[in-house]
Amino acid sequence: FQRFSARETGRRERISVLGTNLALAGMIAGLSVLMGWQAYLMIQIPILFLGTSAGVWLFYVQHNYEGTYWERHDQWDFFRAGLHGSSFYQLPAVLQWFTGNIGFHHIHHLSPKIPNYLLPKCHRENPVFHVPPLTLRSSLRCLRLRLWDEKEHKLVGFGALTGSGS
Repeated sequence: FQRFSARETGRRERISVLGTNLALAGMIAGLSVLMGWQAYLMIQIPILFLGTSAGVWLFYVQHNYEGTYWERHDQWDFFRAGLHGSSFYQLPAVLQWFTGNIGFHHIHHLSPKIPNYLLPKCHRENPVFHVPPLTLRSSLRCLRLRLWDEKEHKLVGFGALTGSGS
């Protein structure tokens, strides 16, 4: 909800949020008058749907993939959770650019203050970050993973409940 500022934020931030909101409202109103509100929605709704779908997909495959690390609180390890609890999603260059290098999610989890444009360099220069990548093709297999198998320490599909496979 970045369209609203919290009470404890400073005056400068509140004014910035308000100014952005007013600019957005002006743009929406202007475009709706210019092209009609129906046409505006016919453009915005598919964009919103596609963008949201891509965001959900990225979040899902970066945390639910074969070989992920999950542990209970008393066994949890920060480094292992960052490096192996989130994926290295190796995307084609254009998608890597459009997503702000979020495929380097394992590095982001270990150090979220690294700017997105430096994530590829961090990956190249630090062998510790060289974990098995998840590709577009291999990420499709993540769709079946739904449950955490405590005994096997891995994600499985619903078939594991009936014994018909993982």
